Amino acid sequence: MSNPKKINTTTKLALELGPIILFFVGYGRVKDKSFDIFGTSYEGFIVATALFIPLILIATGILWKLTGKLSRMQLMTAVLVVVFGGLGIWFNDDSFFKMKPTILYVMFAGVLGFGLLRGESYLQYVMDDAMPLQPKGWMIFTRRMAAFLASMAIANEFVWRTMSTDAWVNFKTFGLTGIMFLFFMTQMRLFNTYAIEETPKDQG
Repeated sequence: MSNPKKINTTTKLALELGPIILFFVGYGRVKDKSFDIFGTSYEGFIVATALFIPLILIATGILWKLTGKLSRMQLMTAVLVVVFGGLGIWFNDDSFFKMKPTILYVMFAGVLGFGLLRGESYLQYVMDDAMPLQPKGWMIFTRRMAAFLASMAIANEFVWRTMSTDAWVNFKTFGLTGIMFLFFMTQMRLFNTYAIEETPKDQG
């Protein structure tokens, strides 16, 4: 099996965030319109969702082509977008797509929680190369991440069920991304405390 290839950070971010930003822009242009397709009237949100599905698949495919691998999060995100986006289009109901982040966060929180019950940090298996920590640090970070993902699921449910579609789109595009960034920033002390220092190679 070939080793994963590294790509430019800007390119990686563009492929991961590009489809979300394009969805936000596209939704903004069609949100007040309705489209009659094969005798069925679709609101702008459903049309924007239909455009988002191929975008996320194309971006995921390019990322796999450039790096030679995809994380479980990337794969699961693409699968859930297709499944719940497709259900939303089929039933002409935007609630399916709005539930997608909730399902994703609950699934990953559940997997991390299962690992914790077994005394293991599943995060360590997927992130150890990028962020080597001592075992105790991984366990603390995994507990925090599981709780954080569960709270994100609750927040998404609250927003889409109690607020407008415009509010949810803004929350999904900027709110969830910003909250995730802030969460990692608040963990810097933990990372520094339990970081494993690289030992210098012997000079030969």
